[in-house]
Amino acid sequence: LLRILAGLDVPTAGRVAFDGVPLPRDEAALRGYRRTVGTVFQAYNLFPHLTAMENLLLPLVHVHGLSPAAARDRVREPLERFHLAAHAHKRPAELSGGQKKLLEIGRALMAEPRLLLLDEPAAGVNPTLAEEIGDHLRKIVAEGRTILLVEHDMALVQRISDHVVVLAAGRLLAQGTFDAVRDDPAVQDAYLGARR
Repeated sequence: LLRILAGLDVPTAGRVAFDGVPLPRDEAALRGYRRTVGTVFQAYNLFPHLTAMENLLLPLVHVHGLSPAAARDRVREPLERFHLAAHAHKRPAELSGGQKKLLEIGRALMAEPRLLLLDEPAAGVNPTLAEEIGDHLRKIVAEGRTILLVEHDMALVQRISDHVVVLAAGRLLAQGTFDAVRDDPAVQDAYLGARR
């Protein structure tokens, strides 16, 4: 689903719309659409041979067409916001898992996407950094950014979500507020069935 919403895959049946507008299906239109979506997948997608700063600069210059000088000005904000300024010249292998994830979130936000897609953003990081990531995501939501979060950590979902959807085996089980979904018998049955 995230790959379809990111414009990386095209559905084989049905249609997907965002804000009532169907997602494009042809490659030329998909390229333009992809520029409006920020995506952070569960696996790290940083270029290992580039520094943190270079990982931020690359899409601004080569995808969004900013001059190198304008791109450098723009990357200062996410480096400061996510407490990565002191790590700007480090390569991904020199960063912690949480720092890499924050760098990816910063990179996704720099193009000011209308939709931010996140796949398990706090997976594999220590609890302190997971909490920091949650705090940053709450602020991003408070700023009015639309986030679609795929997450198994229900504490994180509860902290940042205003609408929750539970999908299981390709079906919609429940949707609504966190409390309503948590207490939904269909969700509880599916959860208990999965634990058996």
